[in-house]
Amino acid sequence: MQKFYLMKLFKITFLVLALSCFAFSAVHKYYVSVTQVEYVEEKESIQIISRIFIDDFESVLRERYDESITLATGKEEKMEDYYIERYLKDKINIQINGQSVPINFIGKEYDVDIVKCYLEIEGVKHVKTFDITNRVLFDMFEDQQNIVKTKINSKQKSTILITQRDNLVLKFD
Repeated sequence: MQKFYLMKLFKITFLVLALSCFAFSAVHKYYVSVTQVEYVEEKESIQIISRIFIDDFESVLRERYDESITLATGKEEKMEDYYIERYLKDKINIQINGQSVPINFIGKEYDVDIVKCYLEIEGVKHVKTFDITNRVLFDMFEDQQNIVKTKINSKQKSTILITQRDNLVLKFD
């Protein structure tokens, strides 16, 4: 009888602890994106993958452009791609060797709750300086953080950009 009581007490204690952990984790939501930048010298291109939570991205696109936008449905229209491209080109700015460069939107794909956006900068013969400003979702969430990971000229660098510091400058001598 005592074994049954102890087992029941253990289950109740475990359930209370588990529920309290879930309750506290749901209260705090993290707003983060990850942008990977890689210079592929043999292709003379900078290849960029930006990973953004679908629900957050959808919210900002709805607020800025069209309230009916719904991402990851499988029935998306070309307008969603247009808005995604427009938003990213507005929020991500890159200068190479002191010159602003055009960013090409290649496309996107969905991975569970993340949208992966593929971007590219073509015709890059060498990189002496690389300057990126990433303001993705800063206009929606004031505690948004954008992690930028670069691999340029065989050197890797990672940093976290926030609204107060939304720029990374790298120099290669």
